[in-house]
Amino acid sequence: MKVLVIGSGGREHCLVWKIAHSPLVKKIYCACGNGGTVDLAENVDISPNNVRDLVRFAQEKRIDLTVVGPEAPLVGGIVDKFEEKGLRIFGPKKDLAILEGSKVFAKEIMQRLGIPTANFRVFYNFNEAKDYIYNRGVPIVIKADGLASGKGVIVANSLEEAEKALELIMVKKEFGQAGDRIVIEDYLKGEEASILAFIDGKNILPLVSSQDHKPLFDGDKGPNTGGMGAYAPAPIVGEDIFNKIIEKIFKPLILGLNKDGKFYKGVLYAGLMIKDNEPFVLEFNVRFGDPETQVILPKLKNDLVEVILATIEGRLDRINLDWDERFCLCVVLANGGYPSTYEKGKDIFGLEKISCLEDILVFHAGTVKLEDKVSKKVKFLTNGGRVINIVGLAKDLVDAQKKVYSAIENVYFENIHYRKDIGDKALKYLQT
Repeated sequence: MKVLVIGSGGREHCLVWKIAHSPLVKKIYCACGNGGTVDLAENVDISPNNVRDLVRFAQEKRIDLTVVGPEAPLVGGIVDKFEEKGLRIFGPKKDLAILEGSKVFAKEIMQRLGIPTANFRVFYNFNEAKDYIYNRGVPIVIKADGLASGKGVIVANSLEEAEKALELIMVKKEFGQAGDRIVIEDYLKGEEASILAFIDGKNILPLVSSQDHKPLFDGDKGPNTGGMGAYAPAPIVGEDIFNKIIEKIFKPLILGLNKDGKFYKGVLYAGLMIKDNEPFVLEFNVRFGDPETQVILPKLKNDLVEVILATIEGRLDRINLDWDERFCLCVVLANGGYPSTYEKGKDIFGLEKISCLEDILVFHAGTVKLEDKVSKKVKFLTNGGRVINIVGLAKDLVDAQKKVYSAIENVYFENIHYRKDIGDKALKYLQT
């Protein structure tokens, strides 16, 4: 098979890495890839959002399967365009990708189907939203309706912060048209977790639980990012809570969509808040999470391509997932200034020192690989906000932490930033 992976981040490097393990696959392309994918796939200089050229490329190269990493192409209807040309692609169609593309749509369908989520109101007008916040009080959560690369959610702990968030989204248009309308919802105090599941239209095949760390700084302080690290499994999601997530969230959603004549195919990601042993949905994403993918797929023993094909063909009921029982932990090395402005083109040092470490994986995100034509010497440069993902596997979470942070000590680039507390929140559950 020839496989095309769309995207250029750490998630896509991990997908390429996992797909490369499949005996079904002879050739992998990645559009547009990064400095890490180039060693496993042929990078293609086509933007993930350039659907027309991606379709043309898939036709010319006779691609057998396309796997979409980022959300924007899915929300833009890439699956519809590929399928119109008879091309096999993994992901939901445009009318269901709106589950991530519009927080208003997602909240309203949850409300209609009785899926547990925070109370909310939708606003189109700045002054009306401001009045509501001052009447409702804080803490409160303000969300841009559309896509904002994981950064359009602001938790305001004071009325001043809330008003600034409204101005940022609705007046200054920090996220463009994504802020034309907003969702304001009650703040849920608890602990976050993520559950992803393969869905073939009717059957639900959940993956192992994980926990992302979105805030920029230790202790969950600072602005939200695309994700600064993750670990799997998440001890907060015990068997009882896991079953509640499937029965109260995934099943009602899929059955409700089916009754509407809609059949979701792909990966569905539920971002959750666990409060008093009950799961509440914070958001739905319609693709693999980033960096959750980097801690889930290293634990998956199955051939990912076989699972993807079963999802597309509606036969997930014949698939059983087999998992490595070890903990997996990922720390994101980011560029100073992320998630705002940052410089690119800085040398990355030390990756060769950790390339052979046992149970350590390196997934590139914002990198470029350069090779001197004469000396053949290779170097990597920073080329994005999130630069490198360092991933470790170990029998327990403490050992996984030690492995990853020990490996990180070997890596350096100018203005490097990373959280020092990834995994700490899980320790209280493991010590009881």
